[in-house]
Amino acid sequence: MAEIIITDIRVIDLRFPTSRGQLGSDAVNTDPDYSAAYCVLRTTAGLEGHGLTFTLGRGTELVVSALSLLGRVVVGRTLGELTRDLNGLYLELTGDTQLRWLGPEKGVMHLACGALLNAVWDLYARAEAKPVWRVLADMSPEQIVSVIDFRYIADALTPEEALNILRAGKQGQAERLQHLQDVGYPAYTTSAGWFGFSSETIRQLCREAIEDGWTHFKLKVGGTAENDLRRGLVMREEIGWTNRLMVDANQKWGVEEAIRRTRQLADLQPWWMEEPTNPDDILGHARIRQEVAPIRIATGEHCHNSVMFKQLLQANAIDVCQIDSCRVASVNENLAIMLMAAKFGVPVCPHAGGVGLCEYVQHLSIFDFLGISCSLENRVIEYVDHLHEHFRYPVRIRRAHYLLPQDPGYSAEILPDSLQRYSFPGGEAWKDQRNEAHNVHA
Repeated sequence: MAEIIITDIRVIDLRFPTSRGQLGSDAVNTDPDYSAAYCVLRTTAGLEGHGLTFTLGRGTELVVSALSLLGRVVVGRTLGELTRDLNGLYLELTGDTQLRWLGPEKGVMHLACGALLNAVWDLYARAEAKPVWRVLADMSPEQIVSVIDFRYIADALTPEEALNILRAGKQGQAERLQHLQDVGYPAYTTSAGWFGFSSETIRQLCREAIEDGWTHFKLKVGGTAENDLRRGLVMREEIGWTNRLMVDANQKWGVEEAIRRTRQLADLQPWWMEEPTNPDDILGHARIRQEVAPIRIATGEHCHNSVMFKQLLQANAIDVCQIDSCRVASVNENLAIMLMAAKFGVPVCPHAGGVGLCEYVQHLSIFDFLGISCSLENRVIEYVDHLHEHFRYPVRIRRAHYLLPQDPGYSAEILPDSLQRYSFPGGEAWKDQRNEAHNVHA
């Protein structure tokens, strides 16, 4: 690889006012403004690496500050130096002897680490003139294993076990790739079931989705028991009983209430119950799963790191592993999680309800199918139909399937006009909102 030197990093507080239309709303996050701590790595070669981590508005400035701090680690270094030891870069970012006190591997610092590593992977793939999924598919099993930190997960997955999974994954890879090229990767929609939507809106959006070929739908729950069931029956009336319906409580309940409320929703025949309780409660999830069977339990979008996923899998606490492209440390850590899920026989269905997450996770699921699980059984990627117009290489959906991304990189580059308009607090979108507020109070 030619000597490409990272010369500087630009960091942006980027916020979209989605709360105005209740987009993204759930029982816990009632007024989300889909946002991101966004960074651009500039280089001597003219190539750029774009990365982000997803947030919900207030507090994004904290992640931006952390990202600016971590960005110093890569400035002045060559891309080749970083990509020859991607696990070493991960350890350097997460192992600072003073910053580590703020984690380790969780919270604001880990979100920032995810954004920076996402940018490095984007730059790496652009330099290779490949999409990230192709970079991964072209790596040897030994190369994949070399980017993973096994320190805290080797009791659940050893490097040797990971190598065996990846070596087996090379068999039949060309045929699986052809299937993705012909059909795409299956998806489900959350866009029809936001918590703040009226019954009329749910009905209309479900009808439109059915016409577009969707067969998997998610509904946000966590209101009163009666209202959750009523809204669920509205969705069932529109999608029928052969299509699949998932429900998502977004951590609303304690363990005993989660058990009770999940049982109350059993008449909806949910394909899974998502985030029924506090995401840190491993044993709570295990008890819920045991007591609400056969309803499956899904979680993961708020898991801090691979250790939490390890424990959820070891405790038989989940039926569906929901990786997130920004909550953990980018591709490195998600490879570890997907490999653990494969060992434990748990399907990976990524979380993608946020700006840029659909663009990211398609690469991860594609590689999971090509090189790790080698299966599409019970596997779908979340899709939300919001904000894709701001991306240079937005996801492409056809008949409820993600189509293979072909452009080099990690697909999360946001257009310059959007960066300018939605930067916070000085962007035009936020100036407009302040003017509206001023006029109301005048």
